[in-house]
Amino acid sequence: MNVAAAVGQALAAAGVRQVFGVVGSGNFHLTNAMVAAGARFVAARHEGGAATMADAYARMSGTVAALSVHQGCGLTNAMTGIAEAAKSRTPMIVVAAEASEPRSNFYVDQDALARSVGALPLRITSADTAVAEASKAVATAAHERRTVLLNVPLSLQPLEAPEGTLDAAPVPEREPVLPEAGAVAALADLLRRAERPVFVAGRGARGARQALEALAERCGALLATSAVAHGLFNGNPWSLGISGGFASPRTAQLIRGADLIVGWGCALNMWTMRHGQLIAPDATVVQVDDDAAALGAHREIQLGVTGDVGLTAALVLGEQRRGYRTTDPGSVRWRDVGYDDMSTADRIDPRTLSIALDDLLPAERVIAVDSGNFMGYPSAYLEVPDENGLCFTQAFQSVGLGLATAIGAALARPDRLPVAALGDGGALMSAAELDTVRRLGLPMLVVVYNDEAYGAEVHHFTGYPLDTVTFPPTDIAAIGRGYGFEAATVRTVADLDAVRDWLHGPRSKPLLLDAKVVSDQPSWWLEEAFRGH
Repeated sequence: MNVAAAVGQALAAAGVRQVFGVVGSGNFHLTNAMVAAGARFVAARHEGGAATMADAYARMSGTVAALSVHQGCGLTNAMTGIAEAAKSRTPMIVVAAEASEPRSNFYVDQDALARSVGALPLRITSADTAVAEASKAVATAAHERRTVLLNVPLSLQPLEAPEGTLDAAPVPEREPVLPEAGAVAALADLLRRAERPVFVAGRGARGARQALEALAERCGALLATSAVAHGLFNGNPWSLGISGGFASPRTAQLIRGADLIVGWGCALNMWTMRHGQLIAPDATVVQVDDDAAALGAHREIQLGVTGDVGLTAALVLGEQRRGYRTTDPGSVRWRDVGYDDMSTADRIDPRTLSIALDDLLPAERVIAVDSGNFMGYPSAYLEVPDENGLCFTQAFQSVGLGLATAIGAALARPDRLPVAALGDGGALMSAAELDTVRRLGLPMLVVVYNDEAYGAEVHHFTGYPLDTVTFPPTDIAAIGRGYGFEAATVRTVADLDAVRDWLHGPRSKPLLLDAKVVSDQPSWWLEEAFRGH
């Protein structure tokens, strides 16, 4: 067996069961070897889309996914998606062929590319060590929660791997980190003394709902999440929803009133804490994370606990008290906040659109949201059933990742209706992947919030010429039909009958909505977003 086949087989044996990519000459044999060993391959139309599909699949499935790319240009095409995954600490393998000869047209310093965006570069260095190095790459991705670039030099791929080196085994699951007893006691003491505690759960708290709710019940804590963990406490009467820029006025008020804020697997960064505005001057701030380097990375904390979120919460269970649960928090949903409907005969208010869609769509849904002025509306107005209901690829804040995110999430959660919420800019950037949706037969709803502009820039740069960020009308519904979608143009709520009909039908084709939204005002979260630039 040659090195290319041995590496592909080892990656699959180590636990890689889903691969996305664009196949060229350099990664042809590698990709086929993974498929032959039992992995599923999904061909994207662009490496950037494939990278984000793999990222989303890994997030929603809890497994290590792989991206397969050609040497040089295939990797550079994928770099934005790889950057998003690396910044989000997504456990993912980028399997890249590598040209070692500097005079090759395909030669670039692939290690430097990976390091520049926070990914970890590894390499197959010999035929004798190929299987062990491939297995190590998967173990590193899984145990360290890293996006790993595995370079496979073209010169090594045809060499024979020795028979005695071909055995590979599944990578064992990551062991949970047990917190120190002293830190557990210190957190328990703070919770006993707190009168208005709030828990803010992040990505690291996914899967720990039961333990966190039990502890919150004991100490009377209100519950909130970062955007990436949205839905974790869905249905809990003491849940405040999302903390940060997407927080409703009532949610923000209650978090500001806390005397103790505990971040559970949550960075408590500028987005989640509105640049610190959600933290009262006299509030105590605690972070619990199984990565010691994450503690205090974004703000000053009074206590840091290194440990698994679920284990730590279970160990901290203390005496019963009412805490912050003395009165009903009231409605914390944005849809219950009154607003002046800006809809006209030709354009629909994005709030009205989002509320109507929320009422129409089944509860079991998985939503992917692209970046842009519109993004707060689907993120805050569309409910999700749990922490696996929103796939939020926004660590790099790149426009154009939403559709690929929805594809990866749909494949990871085939039991749910996939919804891609895009702006017109992101939709047109990623339109090639509409073909992938149709080719895979995904029953996806694609909603384009179309204001014919890069709306974030339009509203931020008021008073300046805007010709560079505004565009003539585009019939995005017609583009969708060209790719084989059912499609409708939405200008009023009545036009959403197309969604109702589609939901009640066979859903044999995906549905695209070209929603012509009003663009008179910036979204409420935009000012906060630009403060972070």
